[in-house]
Amino acid sequence: MAALADRIASFFSGNDSTTDEGLRDLFISELKSVYYSEKRAVDALGDQAEASTTDEVGTAFFAHQEQSRIQVERLEEIFKIIGVKTEVRTADAIDGLISDAKRVVADTETGSLTRDAALIIAAQKIEHYEIAAYGSLLTLAKMLDFNQSTELLAQTLEEEKETDKRLTILAESFVNTGSKVEEDMHPGSHHESRHVAHSVDANVTLGGPLGI
Repeated sequence: MAALADRIASFFSGNDSTTDEGLRDLFISELKSVYYSEKRAVDALGDQAEASTTDEVGTAFFAHQEQSRIQVERLEEIFKIIGVKTEVRTADAIDGLISDAKRVVADTETGSLTRDAALIIAAQKIEHYEIAAYGSLLTLAKMLDFNQSTELLAQTLEEEKETDKRLTILAESFVNTGSKVEEDMHPGSHHESRHVAHSVDANVTLGGPLGI
């Protein structure tokens, strides 16, 4: 049996055929999980958009839903490129994150900015999961010299990072401040039913970020 140091050296030099095959299997497994996650996210984003209070947040979710559909198509293209049947592999992580997103809708007041703040937090948790998943897939693709797949994954990864930034900016621009004002005016009222608000003053720019 090869010494651990020799195996590690072969692994990183790309000279270990057994490891290379194992990495390919791992890449395919992770690809199927990301495919499942992205398809689930498409449906969840529509639900989150419908549950949102303001037009700004709803529009942001619908826009990302359309972007996610394109990302699903990219994953399907990768399946074709590597000659593997397109199929999903369930991922408990995304199922849990989407369940959390549904819970925040149930736990927040209809028509409140607190709901929008909670939805953005839930959405960013999903974004961070997807960023990690795509980053890992991209690393594997590079190690396997899957050049076409690398380009497609890199494009999606940058989109996910940009979406995360936009959600933070959206939170900073008005939702974080507005939800605090609501709570100050009506302590504990985010657990009660009030009138649905359809818009918010876009000039409100103070407040701290909800994301990272």
